[in-house]
Order: sequence, then C-alpha cells, then structure tokens
Amino acid sequence: MCGLFGALSFDGNAINSEHAVSMSARVAQRGPDDKGEYFNGPVMFGHRRLAIIDLSAAGHQPMQDSSERYSIVFNGTIYNYPELRTTLIGKGYQFKSQSDTEVIINAYACWGDACVEQLHGMFAFAIWDSKQQNLFLARDRMGIKPLYYAVSKQGFYFASNPQALLATGLFATDIDPVGLHHQFSLHAVIPAPRTLIKSIRKCRPAFYMNVTPGGKLTEERYWTLMAKRPAESMSAEEWNQAIHDSLMQAVKKRLTIADVPVGVLLSGGLDSSLLVALLAEAGQHDIRTFSIGFEDQPEESGNEFEFSDPVAERYATDHQKFLIPNAEVLTRLPEAVKAMAEPMFGQDAVAFYLLSEQVSKSVKVVQSGQGADEVFAGYFWYAKMAAAEGAALKRFSDHYVDRDHDEFRDTVASAYRGEDYTATLIEEHLDTDQADSFLDAVLRFDVTTLVVDDPVKRVDNMTMAWGLEARVPFLDHQLVELAASCPPELKLKHEGKGVLKEIARGRIPDAVIDRPKGYFPMPALKYVRGDFFQFMADTLNSQRSRDRGLFNRNYIDRLLAEPEQHFTRLNGSKLWHSALLEYWLQQHVDAL
Repeated sequence: MCGLFGALSFDGNAINSEHAVSMSARVAQRGPDDKGEYFNGPVMFGHRRLAIIDLSAAGHQPMQDSSERYSIVFNGTIYNYPELRTTLIGKGYQFKSQSDTEVIINAYACWGDACVEQLHGMFAFAIWDSKQQNLFLARDRMGIKPLYYAVSKQGFYFASNPQALLATGLFATDIDPVGLHHQFSLHAVIPAPRTLIKSIRKCRPAFYMNVTPGGKLTEERYWTLMAKRPAESMSAEEWNQAIHDSLMQAVKKRLTIADVPVGVLLSGGLDSSLLVALLAEAGQHDIRTFSIGFEDQPEESGNEFEFSDPVAERYATDHQKFLIPNAEVLTRLPEAVKAMAEPMFGQDAVAFYLLSEQVSKSVKVVQSGQGADEVFAGYFWYAKMAAAEGAALKRFSDHYVDRDHDEFRDTVASAYRGEDYTATLIEEHLDTDQADSFLDAVLRFDVTTLVVDDPVKRVDNMTMAWGLEARVPFLDHQLVELAASCPPELKLKHEGKGVLKEIARGRIPDAVIDRPKGYFPMPALKYVRGDFFQFMADTLNSQRSRDRGLFNRNYIDRLLAEPEQHFTRLNGSKLWHSALLEYWLQQHVDAL
C-alpha cells in the first residue's frame, strides 16, 4: 500500500520538479516509510511507500527492471506474486528484490499489456517504457486501489488522489454537472471515469491505459464480470461449499502475503466475524482484532461490543476495543473530511478514520468485511427490487436513488440543472446480456460500479490516512465471479446474505448471524441535532457557500427548517448530504 503520482510531458520539456514536490505532499499520508522520485526525459514518477512486502531498501520505488528499460510506481498487493516470480525466473527474468513490485515490472516486460490478466490482487500502477516511449497504467478488477488522472496541453498527470493533481495548479476546479447528478442521486457514488471536478478523471476498474508523449491516450477493458448460471446446475449445499472454499482461499491469501502482522477489523457483524472464524479454521493463532464504539443516544446504543465480544472470546483473539466520546467525533470530523479523496456521504467514514488511527499503532495490515453486502445481497433494498414490477429503471430507482430528477433540479442552482444523467447510467448497466435476470444485473452493477466508489473508496481513504492497509477478501475477483453465478434466491434467503449465513452457522454465535442488518452505529452523526446540526447550518449558511452558488437556497432553507424530516430512500439525511459536499469543497477546493 502506498501513494503514487507522476506525469508525462506532451511538449518535450521535462516535468517541473516543483510539481513533484507538491504532489508528493498530497499523497504522503498513504506511505510513511519511504519516498522517492524519478525523472527521465518527458516522464516523472513519484512514490510514498508503506512497506508491507520486502521491507528492505530493495523494495524502494520508483523501481527499474534489471535492463533499466522499464520503470514503475505501484500501489497495492499482488497475492499470487510468488508463483508469478517463479514463472518469470523460469523465463529468464532477473530479480533484485523479494517484492511484488518487481514481479509486476517483469510481468509487463514479458507479457506487455496482457500482464494485468496474470495479476491476482488489488493494484494501481504506472510503467514507463523508455524504449517505446509509452506510459502504461492499470487498475485492479474491483477498483480497490484508486488511480486518478488529468490532462492538460502540457501533459498527462496521475496520482492516488485528486488533491495531488489539483496541487500542481494546472487544472481548473469547475464542477462536473454529470458528476454532481450522480453525487446526489447515488449517495455520493460517481462512477469512473468521472469525478465531481470536471478536469479530474479516474481510471475505470478492470481497465488499462496507454499514453504517448504525443498526447495519444487509449484505454481497454481486460476483465468482465458475468452474472450467469454455470452450465451444470448445483444444489444449495454445493453452492455453500464452493463459496466457503473460495472465501477461505481469499482469506488465506490476504493473511500470508505480507512480511508484517495482519489483523481484522471486527465490527460485530456477520462479515467480519466470519473472517475471524475462517482465519481460525485456517490454523491462524493469535489473531488480532479491533472494534470501535461510540457514546449511546437515548434512541440506540453507540457500539456493537455485545456482538463482537463473543466472537473475540470464542476464538481467543488478541482483542482491542476503542470507545470514542461524541465530543471527539465532532471535533475530528474536519480531519476525516480532509482525508476524503472525493466527498463521501457515508457517516461511518468518520468511524473508520478514528478506528484506523488506533489500529495503525498496532499493525500495518487488516482484513475488512467490505463488499459482502453487495456481492451476497445483504441490503434490504435488493428484496424490494426483486419483488417490484415494471421497467428495470423504475424497479431499481424506486428503492435506491436518493433524489428523483425533479428533486435534484430543486436541490441545485439553475446552472447545474441538466439531463437525468443518473437514469441513463442505470439503464445502460441494467440492460445487459451479461446477466441472467434483473437481480443478477442489479448485483453486477453494484459490485462492478457502485461499491467501488462508496464503501471500497471509503475504507481505502480512511485507512490509508493513517498508513494502514485494508484487505477485502469478499472482493477477491475469483470469489466475486463465483458469487455472481450463484442463483440470486440463495443470496436473498434468510433476509439477505443467505449463503454466508448458512456458512457461518456453527462457526460464529447465532446471535450475530440472526441479528437484524446493522450499520456502523454513530449516534453523534445520525441524529441531526445539537452541535452536529449547528455544524451543518454554519457550513451551508457560510459566505463561501452562498458565493459558490451551488445550491438552490430555498431548498437548503427548507432542510434547515426541518432538519430531521428529510431523508433518502436509504435513510440518509439530505441535510448531511448537502453540508458534507459543501464542506468538502471548502476543504479541498477553496483551500488551494
């Protein structure tokens, strides 16, 4: 896990070294262990390292191959790198380190663009071929690792976050109307390649790109998820066994491929509890687990320790619990927003930020349960969509979209009232011959597109803010492929995640399996009152907000007059959505 950045000049001049300094500072938190820069003609590479594999100086980046033709910057982990290393040695390639980074660069030398098809893991990387004068960039199949880019007349720039690109001063900060529509319709999900900022783009998951000094940019998809039944039918028991075995392999890979200890973020829910059980089943001893909780509100408990404690006790884990007072949540909220590459509405981002701060003092790598709900149909809206009738767009939107187009037009100022871009996006993804049924298409859309820019991005941002690597076994692409072919009715059983619940039975306490679907309890940010309400009111009523002119002021005034009355279909506060977006702009755009 690391932070990367770089640029390719289009005008024949070397990249300004001051740009490297400013970009490096914006990704520094992702890699506290080492830093490096590389200049070669029209190209500049930079890197901030979090040392996980081959902790020696041999793992330093930017890295060159033995021929010095290829140079690389890489963020992520390749779980099959030992096998690939053996294969490449057999083909005559030389290695100076034990790192997965060097495996990627030799894989590119061997297989060219097709190297990405060999890689099993999470990754974003760039390789410069000095002989062919070509820049190659790639992002993993599930979009776990971020890769942003921007293009100017001077050149092509890329980085692990948009802030590094904006820090060069080369790119405008105008808001993208399409990105804004997705932001407010899909609860802060802006699918690649767009972002909220018109000049900033992101490489799409499962794509690679080639860029030349002449300014030619091409991109190509190298992996597609099929949501279709296998040729031979399987019983429910056979599906359970197959998914158990695949998940076990995913957990093992994310445990053994590291030269540092690996912990688990134990929330008290089914997903993270099952990870602990499978680690124990795999023979792992002294499992380190971490849980976080907050102060109670009269309406609900602020922690899930009653569920996480029994799991930790059953498997005798080395368990640490952190209880955060509500006052600290609000005090630290600005820090969490500062760590967001893009504006995120999920309030548990703050919880992950505070948890990661504590966990990073003990370990550098953790496994996390993100992705299980999307892969195995754990959310309440999937069953509602499945039961609904009518066109696919309506069945999906009626149970998912935060604001219908008319309300979006009422939310924003007239300059941003364009077409119903989100409806067009949804229809494109659901109208596919790569899924057997409507619900197959929904889950495929969620797993390949929506999950990338909500929970996955949130966990990456909040953990990497503290130099902590989060690994997500439920998004192992081989497990995802298997789950996508599983009949939806097996996933919908037992009120969602039926397959996982049946696998978990006997491995974790029944109380954890049978509890209602929970969400990270953050009472201080769930109930729109007191200091939290005042923070949002001050943000939206600020002069900067008024001068920006993003919102329809009448709409904002209605939200402020009834702060606990306006919620989305997924129970998100529309006031929070508006305030968070404005505050993110103040932190990341106005501060430039």
